Amino acid sequence: MELARNLKIESVSRLEPTRPLRLDPSGDVSAAIELMRKHRKGCVLICDNKAVAGIFTERDFLRRVIATGKPLTTAIAEVMTPKPVCILAKDPVRLAVKKMEQGGYRHLPVLDETGRPVGVLSSTRIVHYLAEHFPSTVYNLPPDPLAVPEEPEGA
Repeated sequence: MELARNLKIESVSRLEPTRPLRLDPSGDVSAAIELMRKHRKGCVLICDNKAVAGIFTERDFLRRVIATGKPLTTAIAEVMTPKPVCILAKDPVRLAVKKMEQGGYRHLPVLDETGRPVGVLSSTRIVHYLAEHFPSTVYNLPPDPLAVPEEPEGA
């Protein structure tokens, strides 16, 4: 079980979290969307005095802005997810996977020992990490792994 051991001992920093996009809480939704579009990222960290006050994701945009009919001039502080679950760069990968799975998160802010944001860990990075350990299993998964053909396929 090399993967189980690696999940316990390898740190989140091994996954090379992406550099965080930051926005001041006084910004608006249009500034956040423009930043996300420009850098092709799925979230922006809302930082107050170098600490993470919130996170604004594509999901927040759809659920809290578009679905409610709010204008793009809405303050980001009104529609962000406040006090997001974070992880330390030195924490084990296993903890990151557990937090993402339990909370249904696709992005986790990564902090250094002082609490400053140093990255964002995405579910995509986790998938790449798992594919690194089990490439043939991951790349050859059927669309529905529980579906078993009733008859052998082929000629």
